[in-house]
Amino acid sequence: QVQLVESGGGLVQPGGSLRLSCAVSGKIYNIVAVNWYRQVPGEQREFLAARTSGGGTNYAASVRDRFGIYIDNAEKTGSLRMDNLYPEDTAVYFCKVVVRKYPGRQSEDYWGQGIQVTVSS
Repeated sequence: QVQLVESGGGLVQPGGSLRLSCAVSGKIYNIVAVNWYRQVPGEQREFLAARTSGGGTNYAASVRDRFGIYIDNAEKTGSLRMDNLYPEDTAVYFCKVVVRKYPGRQSEDYWGQGIQVTVSS
């Protein structure tokens, strides 16, 4: 069974940096894409960034110059580097990973459990 485990969140001061990781457990053939979202209580989940295993990326305008998204297929991990964090970046962050369990099979989506990021002095 495929599961995602997020790590790297926590408390950081304004202007600081964090790197979130999303590790895939279970047997897969490869990671096709990784997406990151965040959600503040009472608001809709917000798209942040996406990356395909082929290298294509897409970022929300609010984070384009501060966040970087990566895939390491050898380690079965996706990550989100976040620099110059603002208090308004405080939210629960979720990864969504698109995987292919076997060559030629249809890809499947899995979500992480969410991890808290708090930006405060």
